[in-house]
Amino acid sequence: MSFLNLHKAIERNTGLLIFGILVVASIGGLVQVLPSTLDDSLSTPSKDVVPYTPLELIGRDVYIRESCSTCHSQQVRPLLAEVKRYGPYARSGEFAYDRPFLWGSKRTGPDLLREGTKYSDAWHRIHMTNPRAVVASSIMPAYPWLADRAANASADIELRLRALRRLGTPYADDVIEAAPKALEGKTELDAVIAYLQSLGLHASDAPAGEHAGH
Repeated sequence: MSFLNLHKAIERNTGLLIFGILVVASIGGLVQVLPSTLDDSLSTPSKDVVPYTPLELIGRDVYIRESCSTCHSQQVRPLLAEVKRYGPYARSGEFAYDRPFLWGSKRTGPDLLREGTKYSDAWHRIHMTNPRAVVASSIMPAYPWLADRAANASADIELRLRALRRLGTPYADDVIEAAPKALEGKTELDAVIAYLQSLGLHASDAPAGEHAGH
């Protein structure tokens, strides 16, 4: 059977056409997925990367819940303009403990990968509750309710840490047992600020000269 006749036969047979589409799509998916699962460097933490503290972890969960990653990416691309604006470009080892990844592709607001310690806690507190008070042109919505919600409202922080440990995050028993107390008296706003302040503090393995844009 010639290639042309085979092509016509596939087009006329719905089941065969669907099967062919699935095969081709599977090959494309495997080409993308397999390298990341077989390359150990993608799951090996950079030398300064440490697991999130209980408060930072809750803050990250709130950050995800409020869809902050819809407008803010956390992936500095290896382009000169990006490095000059946001700091050292992202490396796989920085995300070893991120579940899920929050790389993003849309930037309504700036990339936040190097946000840590760029502003004070007080600045973040005002920015989260009234963005226009510190950035007049900001279109970011306000999140005043975060200051009224307890960080330990769900009371499952120990279960979260144990689940993450099963996935490979090295949380020690004493850290897990002390987690509820670490959240006492803290609000969700405190947690989000703690998370933001932790971002980008492990980029010291960037090649010399790249920190100039930070």
